[in-house]
Amino acid sequence: MSNTYFLKSHEYARVEGNFAFIGISKFAAEQLGNVVYVDMPEVDDEVEAGEEFGAIESVKAASDLFSPVSGTVVEVNEDLADNPRLINKDPETNWIIKVEMSDPAQLDELLSPEQYAEVCAAEKH
Repeated sequence: MSNTYFLKSHEYARVEGNFAFIGISKFAAEQLGNVVYVDMPEVDDEVEAGEEFGAIESVKAASDLFSPVSGTVVEVNEDLADNPRLINKDPETNWIIKVEMSDPAQLDELLSPEQYAEVCAAEKH
């Protein structure tokens, strides 16, 4: 079973223990084009599943970021402040925030990689 889950809005949660590394999918990074800025919450901020936690801007568009899970931000990816294009290089490695999950059962509400692939395929048509 995969440890990565997705929202239809193209955010992922890669789960390691009680932590979720949250970022945007490769599909979303390709749609956005060159990322120029990532607006991230602060450490110790609370995020709620399905709620906005920040924004991402590219040369093409700006998009809100939604959290797949609820919890407390324990780390932000500081590398993105200086080099937001890391998301374009490898969005799965270059997560945006790390969250200590308050309710891991929320993962059951998210899309599996297979279900997410169907969403992306539908959007390409």
